[in-house]
Amino acid sequence: MKNSYFLSQPHQPFFVLGIVNAVVMMLLFTLSYKGVVSLGVDIQLFHPYSLIYFVFSNVFIGFLFTTFPRFNQTQVIAKNYYTLLFYSNTIATAVFVASLFLSPTAVALSMVLTTINMLFFSIKLQQIYNAAQVPEKRDSFWILSGVYFGVFASLLYTVALFYPTFLPTATGVAVFLYILFVALSVAQRMIPFFSHSFVTKDARFVPAMFVLLVLYSLFFALSLEIAQAVVALLISLYSAKEIHRWQLHPLQSPAILWVLHLALFWLPVGFFLASLSHIAGYFLQTSFYFFDIHLLVLGFLSTVLIGFGTRVTLGHSGQAPHADRFSIALFYLTQIVVLVRALVSFDAAFGWGLFFLFDIAATLWIVLFVLWGAKHLKTLLFGNR
Repeated sequence: MKNSYFLSQPHQPFFVLGIVNAVVMMLLFTLSYKGVVSLGVDIQLFHPYSLIYFVFSNVFIGFLFTTFPRFNQTQVIAKNYYTLLFYSNTIATAVFVASLFLSPTAVALSMVLTTINMLFFSIKLQQIYNAAQVPEKRDSFWILSGVYFGVFASLLYTVALFYPTFLPTATGVAVFLYILFVALSVAQRMIPFFSHSFVTKDARFVPAMFVLLVLYSLFFALSLEIAQAVVALLISLYSAKEIHRWQLHPLQSPAILWVLHLALFWLPVGFFLASLSHIAGYFLQTSFYFFDIHLLVLGFLSTVLIGFGTRVTLGHSGQAPHADRFSIALFYLTQIVVLVRALVSFDAAFGWGLFFLFDIAATLWIVLFVLWGAKHLKTLLFGNR
């Protein structure tokens, strides 16, 4: 595969691996949740870890290995570096899946390999950051910081495999300080640029959001509902104010752009609804079954990744970044996945007994990535032919 188009740009192999893993990991989670298979590992560890490190992280690597050098005006990443990391990530995925049916020790070894891969990802970004030829590196600094938290969280998950008390901390760091914060750091830089917004950026926005997310992840780990509610409300109001200030005009934008605006919309709305769920959970003495995480990961993160993934795939294959009817339908389908998963949380909280909602949510997630892959897999593998 020396001259393979598939390996000619970093986003292509990692996007494909992320798509495949999105289907495989959700299938395994669904079969385990339904009692069809036994994975030999806590499902509350398997579910977040498998999606964060085998789905979202691969998409992050593909996207950042493509764009981070441009952010910093450095040379592109050498092909042998990103292909080696791609092969290592593929091996880590296969070992992780196989180890689920063997022993916790085997799972731990696969997680150590994944952590090493994450470390090599962060090392390359650090090298690019150090060699940056731009005077302003604040956005790059925060993106890099978020990736480092991803490495740390992977270590915490490995420890949590044997000491479950670390699991809430690992999930809090991985979700709020890694995947959500990295996505936010990229989105606040690129979406206003794509939208031709000339509003001066508030340099305090990302650092303030980081502090708030640190507090939120801490209170999440400690299960302090009211504290989470207060911080979530602060994040919601502050992010809504800043996003509104950018003057994005989504109703006048093409679909390839307004889907990114929609992703931003989910950030303040998701945290506002999370705040309400924490208050309700505290006073009603019930659990909304990770309502906040799913609303933000599906609403904000998945929407922004579908939008950016579509744009990068088209733009780097020589096609104009646009969204046809099929792509627009996928954007809407992403929102349906968000809403159905929200209903799963309400079903868990209020005991409606509508267990089929879980099946629908899981199926729609799989359908979403199968359809996105069917739409773009040929381009990722062979280019625009």
